[in-house]
Amino acid sequence: MSNREKMSSLEIRTSFILASIYALRMLGMFLILPIFAIYASGLEGNPTSFQIGLALGIYGLTQALFQIPFGMSSDYFGRKKVIYFGLLLFVIGSIVAALSSTIEGIIIGRSIQGAGAISAVLTALLADLTRDEHRTKAMAIIGGGIGLTFALSLVISPWLNTLIGVTGIFLLMAVLSVLAFFIVHFFIKEPRSEGKKTPITQADFLSLIKDIHLNRLNFGIFVLHATQISMFMIVPIYLISQGGIDLSSHWYIYLPVLIVSFLLIIPVIIFSERYHKNKLTFLGAILFLLAAQITFMVFSATLTGIIVALLIYFVGFNFLEASLPSLVSRVAPINKKGLALGVYNTSQSLGIFIGGSVGGLITKFYGYNGSFLFCIILIGVWFAFSCQMKVPLVKKN
Repeated sequence: MSNREKMSSLEIRTSFILASIYALRMLGMFLILPIFAIYASGLEGNPTSFQIGLALGIYGLTQALFQIPFGMSSDYFGRKKVIYFGLLLFVIGSIVAALSSTIEGIIIGRSIQGAGAISAVLTALLADLTRDEHRTKAMAIIGGGIGLTFALSLVISPWLNTLIGVTGIFLLMAVLSVLAFFIVHFFIKEPRSEGKKTPITQADFLSLIKDIHLNRLNFGIFVLHATQISMFMIVPIYLISQGGIDLSSHWYIYLPVLIVSFLLIIPVIIFSERYHKNKLTFLGAILFLLAAQITFMVFSATLTGIIVALLIYFVGFNFLEASLPSLVSRVAPINKKGLALGVYNTSQSLGIFIGGSVGGLITKFYGYNGSFLFCIILIGVWFAFSCQMKVPLVKKN
């Protein structure tokens, strides 16, 4: 294998460092996801399911509002400066949420957290620092890091809740963000091309918005995270009410399910790459998400049914979470990746908002099965929209 076919040591190090920063940011969403619905129900004023969903989802709304401006700003002012500012906002929001004893205060804190919208900037920086033929691997590291972060959060969140409570978890998020600031400062270099101040035109933006290939991927990440948030407002409640498992012991379920799901993904990836069946495995992963929602609706009365549904879900989720950002990096114009990834991450953030707010509203009026039906409809539309997708080839420099 030639040197060009291998990732350089710098590319590998950069990929893992930025994946860790990305993971720290995603902890802002994932760490409270398995416990928040239970915690929030005991806050002052007896919050409704809509308010609880809004507290989860408002993070995604402000992320969505700031992703594109942050991505565009990073194309002009430089990646690292924008990352510093975003991390500062996340620290402030974490502290506000930690000091709040009402659902309204937490909503405000979560909205400030979300305003630190650095996801697109991080992925654009990674694209700057890796060669095109290795960018898929680098983006897959970030996507895999998100999946691992989600998995880790499900396992440690109930334990952290017992140890330091939700207030302590919010403060921990602030500390981790400060750590991320120093990691970026000392271990990540500025891209050489950063000095080129290329303004973003309206035509640039419209060309990305009209790109059908990017739209399929953007809609995909929207659905993936909308259904994730909507589903995990219910799963912890099911594990307690249907499975008889205390919140602090939920990791007993999540950990083995996640390990098995990762083991099942390995042969899928090997099959996909060896036989060039990327599209087939991508569509199959979407169908796994659909099957998981149906399983929840039909078999959630038993602990076995919940476990099977979770296993099916995580096989699909982890594969798609790792695949989508690498596909976007290959489709997006090379000189507008900051903007393109801003649109992509805006779609992800809108999914978080819709999953929390609309999912909570549907649960309030139509119950848990209504929320799962909402997820089934979204995933079904995504599958139909993706049937015409084309997986781009890796371009060699």
